Amino acid sequence: MNKGLTHFLTPQELQRLNLLLLESRDVVEGNLTGRHSSPHRGTSTEFADHRQYYPGDDLKHMDWKVVARTEKYYVRRYEDETNLRVYLVLDRSASMAYGSGDNSKFHYACRLAAALGYIVLKSRDAVGLHLYSDDIDRVMPARHSFGHLNNMMTLLQDTEPSSATETAPVLHKIADSIQRRALVILISDLIDNADNILKALAHFRKVQHDVIMFQVLDPAELDLSLRSAAEFEDMESGERLYADPKAMASEYNKVFGEFLDTYRRACSEMRVDYRLVNTSNSLQNFIRAYLEERKRY
Repeated sequence: MNKGLTHFLTPQELQRLNLLLLESRDVVEGNLTGRHSSPHRGTSTEFADHRQYYPGDDLKHMDWKVVARTEKYYVRRYEDETNLRVYLVLDRSASMAYGSGDNSKFHYACRLAAALGYIVLKSRDAVGLHLYSDDIDRVMPARHSFGHLNNMMTLLQDTEPSSATETAPVLHKIADSIQRRALVILISDLIDNADNILKALAHFRKVQHDVIMFQVLDPAELDLSLRSAAEFEDMESGERLYADPKAMASEYNKVFGEFLDTYRRACSEMRVDYRLVNTSNSLQNFIRAYLEERKRY
């Protein structure tokens, strides 16, 4: 069985992704001199600040004086860090396990994350991962390494959706943890308290991160088209409800449409790039169309 990146994307799909490009629309900070706008001016080797040490960081950047003084591990960062750091923030809560077709929302989200990570690395930028449910389950720092991306995808391959969703508190934690301006990509069904999530997104914008939000939904969620009475189960709480979807379809579509519009309007006001992702659509076609549109704005 294929492990890692090739579990989610075929060689043919990877080849078609080679010419695509994802750029930040805002000033960013990274660790390679690149094509993105940088807020820095002056000597490239000038010390900027510290950040927490992560396993795998180059030990030559460790600030041993700080370690001796605080007994905590920090590495030094410099002003020449100007490439794009992209953080994939992926929801693995139980609701992401739903799928009316062959694949779940979580599987589609993992494929989307794999494709975006591959595009980022082909552009000589760095990609990291925050995996969450009701808390942050796993953090992998941003690195420019295909081996690192493969490890990220192996982690996702071995992950099953579970637990309840606490998206807003998690996003606030992540916003506090990313010290340098970056591109943050949230991939979730966003079936949670919209007002709280939007406040968390505003936190990212306040600290000047560029944000893309992909709301991944199944076609059955977007259009309640079931024709016979059935028992519905909340995948996170386990609560069950017997209902006739045909009788409630009109009201459901109205309420759910208003729910989606809440995200669309607020994201537009905050300059968060919001996109609705229907899992019945071709992943390749969606990514190509999205990136072409993003270049125009």
